Amino acid sequence: MSIIWFAPSRQNILELPHISDRLADVMTLAIAVHLVEHDPNWGERAQSLMAMLAPLHPPLLRLYHVGSTAIPGLLAKPVIDIVGVASDMAALDAAADDARALGLGWHGEFGVDGRRFCTLDAAATAGQDAGGKNAGGERIANFHFYATGSRHIKLQVAFRDYLRAHADVAAAYADEKRRIRALHPNDSVAYSAEKGPFIRAVLDKALAWHSDDPL
Repeated sequence: MSIIWFAPSRQNILELPHISDRLADVMTLAIAVHLVEHDPNWGERAQSLMAMLAPLHPPLLRLYHVGSTAIPGLLAKPVIDIVGVASDMAALDAAADDARALGLGWHGEFGVDGRRFCTLDAAATAGQDAGGKNAGGERIANFHFYATGSRHIKLQVAFRDYLRAHADVAAAYADEKRRIRALHPNDSVAYSAEKGPFIRAVLDKALAWHSDDPL
């Protein structure tokens, strides 16, 4: 589900092909793999987070809850991922202080061309680590903002919708996550890399299956 605002008349792995050297450096900082069983409240939390972004409309036009927390029954890292569609990235950049006023960390592209990456942590403290996380603050959500028509939006939404519609594929993905976590319990970098072939295979099917309607 997405919240859609209209005028009165109306890092994970899907981005790896476009990764920059800076993000690649950050991703070498391996941490323990933390997965939990699906929380049915994640959808409601995502809706609250999207509603929180209302001051950024415009230029934000649409918001989508994506990632594993958006797929019923799928275990996931307990961090909500939101994709936002912006009408004008320059206008969004000009609203960076408004985003910070909401408590978001603003990290620019952060390794993905055309993205504006923001984070929300449980406690904002002085200083940030190399991953853009406030020191001492537990990550609550990641926000990935793109211009209208960005292929990144389609990648994220198509993957989500395909797994929502194909419970057998979602179950296989859950099994794959558990298998890889057992192999690399303390190495999030190796964990993400090992998931790559499964995700890319599913994504090929998802893109062929998904509607061609613009997002």
